[in-house]
Amino acid sequence: MAEVESVLGDGESLSEFVEAAVRAAVERRRVQADFIARGLRSRDEAKRRGDYVDADVVVAGLQSKLDDARSRLSKPLKTRE
Repeated sequence: MAEVESVLGDGESLSEFVEAAVRAAVERRRVQADFIARGLRSRDEAKRRGDYVDADVVVAGLQSKLDDARSRLSKPLKTRE
């Protein structure tokens, strides 16, 4: 309890702190739900237009690029004569 009281603002009561925390959590969840809904709408629109690329395809392409870069870096550099 002392830890909680140590973070209270000047003149702020525990109930005010709890109320603010609850309001912030509610807002955070609302923003998160809106974000997810926008993402799902965007995904559905991309699929409808034929612009959708499956995540597995993207990850595989990125992995291939990473593997190529690692392979190039593991080869010794040629020195000039």
